[in-house]
Amino acid sequence: MELRQLQYFVKVARKQHVTQAAEELHVAQSAVSRQIHQLEEELGVQLFVQKGRNLQLTSVGKLFLSRVEGILTDLERAVNEIHEYLDPEHGEIRIGFPHSLGIYLLPTVVAHFRKSHPGVKFRLRQGTYNSLIRDVLKGEIDLAFISPFPEKHERVCGELLLQEELYAILPQGHLLAEYKQIRLEQLKDDSFVMFSEEYSLRSIVLDACAQAGFTPQIGFEGEETDTIRGLVAAGMGVSLLPEMALTEISELQPVKVRVVDPQVTRSVGLIHRSGEKLPLVAGVFQRFLIDFFRDK
Repeated sequence: MELRQLQYFVKVARKQHVTQAAEELHVAQSAVSRQIHQLEEELGVQLFVQKGRNLQLTSVGKLFLSRVEGILTDLERAVNEIHEYLDPEHGEIRIGFPHSLGIYLLPTVVAHFRKSHPGVKFRLRQGTYNSLIRDVLKGEIDLAFISPFPEKHERVCGELLLQEELYAILPQGHLLAEYKQIRLEQLKDDSFVMFSEEYSLRSIVLDACAQAGFTPQIGFEGEETDTIRGLVAAGMGVSLLPEMALTEISELQPVKVRVVDPQVTRSVGLIHRSGEKLPLVAGVFQRFLIDFFRDK
């Protein structure tokens, strides 16, 4: 069994198509088909079945994929660690983040870090709360910014970096748009523009509304802060967003108002797998982040 066979197998499994896999691998389609056939012969099982124009994993193929992905991830990590050992200033940091932190926080800290470590590369992955934890546990990323910060988790650990305030955002012509601050209860009759269910900001807003004594009427849902902000600015409802998500100025701009009863905040932290030593360059970045936010 060769490494190339495993790499080809994973690519075909992900693309579900030999031609598309061959294009991404920059090899001939026949070469991919041959390697998959040889792998199946060696294992004595059928890994794929034809379904229309696509290939679908068999049950044993799915089992094999889960193991092979872990092997290839560990191998890639081992190669990266060797490169970092030889020259840690030219290593790679694999880090995940939610969309709301990609607007301001992530670019800011990466820019500051690269001033003193210009040769370090970053591989970035955006995700939701659950997908980021899953990617950390699978070893696909070394670190992840996450919100809310999981204070108690059996398999990930990390550091709380900051507490961030959430503001009410309102259309320009809203009755409360001229106020400096409001009670959340004052929005109970408004339609809310909310994040989809898989996003942690949704539960933070729902919990705050429950604390204020009402269940919000949800008129629209979105998956990115830009979408939420734009819908509110267009008069489709009201919402709550973190302060960092409101730094960008756009043509459609909602009004930002402080909420004082209850004050709504979210925790932002940095996580990694428990009980495992970070790659050298990722550890350097971790310490940089802890110092960076401690000084704020």
